[in-house]
Amino acid sequence: MLYPELYKSLEAVRWDMEKDIPWHLFDGTKLTDNQAVTIKMNAITEWSALPATEMFLRDNKHDSDFSAFMSVWFFEEQKHSLVLMEYLRRFKPELVPTEAELHAVRFEFDPAPPLETLMLHFSGEIRLNHWYRRAAEWHTEPVIRHIYETISRDEARHGGAYLRYMKKAMTQTGDLARAAFAKIGVLMASARRNERPLHPTTLHVARAEFPNDTVQSRLPNPEWLEHWLDEQIRFDDSWEKKVAERILHNLSVLSERSFASAQELNRYRKELNARLAENAGALTGIVK
Repeated sequence: MLYPELYKSLEAVRWDMEKDIPWHLFDGTKLTDNQAVTIKMNAITEWSALPATEMFLRDNKHDSDFSAFMSVWFFEEQKHSLVLMEYLRRFKPELVPTEAELHAVRFEFDPAPPLETLMLHFSGEIRLNHWYRRAAEWHTEPVIRHIYETISRDEARHGGAYLRYMKKAMTQTGDLARAAFAKIGVLMASARRNERPLHPTTLHVARAEFPNDTVQSRLPNPEWLEHWLDEQIRFDDSWEKKVAERILHNLSVLSERSFASAQELNRYRKELNARLAENAGALTGIVK
């Protein structure tokens, strides 16, 4: 069971919102209205950890270890939303999200394969770590820069925790897990080929709600993310490359096989699928 160890490791580096955020350093001359609006949108987006946790608990009823870890992940992700809202409450109270705006991103996600979802969120944590690092560089006000640096480190630690569960899944289910991780890995490491940023909050997750079935579609301004990434924090190809490299590096370590590109990972995915099909055929022959 990984939960006890992960709880201790994350607890040891947990930051205190009152003591560890340098609120006294706030400089209002270095915060623009446009910057403050992006903080509001990120606060609402972080609130979507609530429906994500409900999804994880529903789809992982078979896995009490991972479900217990959700207590830590959920707490820390909601804390990200809270610290961003606290910043606005102190310095831009007119932009604090309303309860209705927060509740709008809570909706039921369709059931999804747990292994694919695990890989998706592992990749999402890597991407969010890089988004927040870039946001910290873009902002000029020192307190919000510190906040983004702080929560970016949380996202990196969460990615590490997900990686531990991925390794455990591979031990338990072998090629089934490898194939699931490779499938999503190819998608998430090929983000530069897609028109929209690839993150769990941008993906369609509830068929009955389409097209309003992404977290981003339920924000006060559904178009803000692309503008934030492209025009404000300038998350360009060089940063996308860093995200892809981290995903491929971690899958290489996990699989004990080097992947220098999404194309190499895709070839590995096809090998796994062929092996799984061959094993399934052999099993069918034995049953007959």
